[in-house]
Amino acid sequence: MLILRRKAGESLILNGNIKVTVLEGGSDGVRLAIDAPKEVQILREELVEATKANREAAADKEKLKELLEKLRKGKA
Repeated sequence: MLILRRKAGESLILNGNIKVTVLEGGSDGVRLAIDAPKEVQILREELVEATKANREAAADKEKLKELLEKLRKGKA
């Protein structure tokens, strides 16, 4: 992990084509501007984690349905 200190108005370049600029910083957080090609997906980490949790829950629900169906067939 690379840790950098940037001030408002300063930028960094990722992969040669993604520019991240600090717009402002304060005690409640930092505002960033990200300039990247359209094909680069930019997501907040909490949304990625929520999506992952939802997919896992859906998969677990599907597994439970399959198990219940097998149990019903076994009892019939």
